[in-house]
Amino acid sequence: MRDFALVVIGAHTGQYLKEIISKKLGKYILLIEPVPYNYEILEKDYVNEENFFLCKNAIFDSSSKQDFFYVKKKSIKKLGKHWATGIGSFDKNHILRHKSKRFNINEEDIQKIQIDFITFKDLTDKYLIRSIDRLQLDVEGAEYKILNSIDFNTVKINEIFFESKHFDGTFLEGKKLMQTKKMLENCGYILENVDNENILAKKIISD
Repeated sequence: MRDFALVVIGAHTGQYLKEIISKKLGKYILLIEPVPYNYEILEKDYVNEENFFLCKNAIFDSSSKQDFFYVKKKSIKKLGKHWATGIGSFDKNHILRHKSKRFNINEEDIQKIQIDFITFKDLTDKYLIRSIDRLQLDVEGAEYKILNSIDFNTVKINEIFFESKHFDGTFLEGKKLMQTKKMLENCGYILENVDNENILAKKIISD
């Protein structure tokens, strides 16, 4: 069994992870990213690093092969927003609901592929994960299903950093977020709002 320093579900290109990864190189690190062109960048940057693992599955609360949607690579420049590379989702409408005057995304900008969705337990079994120092999630609203599917009695997780802004739908926070916060508190975590989009849950260390 392995003790992971960092597990990131929704690693995208790794652009915003470089600082934290640099501090944990040499320890066990796992980056999960299903968007193919993002995964290729991660593979190029980290494939030769010691104790480094890359996974191209999507994580969900059930195991199945299903449709996955993301912004076409050729549309990124046209749309003018690099963050568009990071809005892959099991829900095509979630991507379309990002449309605005400055982000004119349409159906023709979205790529559909079939991929294997696996559970968090599948992930821990596959990579022999016993503990995680820091778990990060940025999965466009799937945070709710993933976090509520984790058995915290079987894997020790010290910190969980997760995006909260899509918990109850695109750009919506509500009952599901409150339910998840309560669940984490009941599992022994203290929660703090890092900013208006992200929450950090830290495990209380008892004497």
